[in-house]
Amino acid sequence: MFSLFYGFYKYLTKKDEYFVLILGLDNAGKTTYLEQAKIKYSQNLNKSNLHRVTTTVGMNIGSIIIGPSKLNFWDLGGQEELQSLWDKYYSEAHAIIYVIDSSDTQRLTESKNAFKKIIQNHLINNLPIMILLNKQDLKDCLSLIQIRNEFNSLTSNLLINQHKFFSISAINGEGIKESINWLMDQMIKNIDLKPPLNSQ
Repeated sequence: MFSLFYGFYKYLTKKDEYFVLILGLDNAGKTTYLEQAKIKYSQNLNKSNLHRVTTTVGMNIGSIIIGPSKLNFWDLGGQEELQSLWDKYYSEAHAIIYVIDSSDTQRLTESKNAFKKIIQNHLINNLPIMILLNKQDLKDCLSLIQIRNEFNSLTSNLLINQHKFFSISAINGEGIKESINWLMDQMIKNIDLKPPLNSQ
């Protein structure tokens, strides 16, 4: 009898698992975005941790629960020498988040080149790609229209419903839930091409 109830409990609590890559140059705000997402969807996390975030060397892992789904995030280091490792994770990913520091105009071309390498890889075909324009709270940052125009030559090759730009501030939480909700919707729409894993 116990095994019957246990089996029923596992069935009820089973989650569809999605794996999401968070990519972008170092200091773009990838880890802060991940920590803020965890705070937004897990009420017991401490916001003071946001001010202790340091540059990722290697990878950070985090997850959030949204209804019947579990999103697992792989936040990969953005230093130039680490970017060559990004494509090792593409085949397992259900979506990609690309973070841009909209206040760092000096590195915008470098960010475009890194993004170009991502979208040229056939392993990301049909994956939802969310492009986050971070640090929109800072004075003199580039606007969504300015960055979208800069990236237009690259994103024009993507399906119109495959990608979306979001203006956010990872440090104060603006745009976090809206962006996660869009990504979740796109992964569900993409379920026939890239089904989730079922956790036990």
